[in-house]
Amino acid sequence: MDEILLDVEEKMEAGIDYLRQEFRGLRTGRASGALVEHIKVDYYGSPTDLRQLASISTPEANLILIKPFDPSGLKDIERAIQAGNIGITPSSDGKVIRLAVPPLSIERRNQIAGQVKKMAEASRVTLRNARRDGNKDVEKKQKAADLTEDEAKKAKDEIQKLTDQYEKNVTELVEAKTHEIQES
Repeated sequence: MDEILLDVEEKMEAGIDYLRQEFRGLRTGRASGALVEHIKVDYYGSPTDLRQLASISTPEANLILIKPFDPSGLKDIERAIQAGNIGITPSSDGKVIRLAVPPLSIERRNQIAGQVKKMAEASRVTLRNARRDGNKDVEKKQKAADLTEDEAKKAKDEIQKLTDQYEKNVTELVEAKTHEIQES
């Protein structure tokens, strides 16, 4: 029973971690290196994450500074940022790339808040799938006579408690991200 609960909890935790990563890549009014670090750059024929090719910093609240480790890759990085469709035009001085993060319009803030809700719903589906899989495992063990009826009921109750707890975490993450988007 414990291994079923542990498996369910691991799947739910992975879903929450994925949601957090997705939220880091969403644009708010503030500059964040997470906005560009996963952009794929065609570097010598292979797609490579930007964070592996350059140092990314935010010296000001509305500026992202990208300094390539190899200056010859500057143009490739610039092209990848433009193709990345993040809504920011890069400017280069030959050594570093500057991304001035403009303030978001109210309409764009609402669009991003809508994206947050869609991502959260996808995360909730992941949680429910983990719950369903856990309940199926419990039922299989019960049919195989590895668990009594009372143990199976207790395990399902524990799985539901985990689901409720993680859904609450998703709700808190959504509220915090939506607040961050609306205030910046």
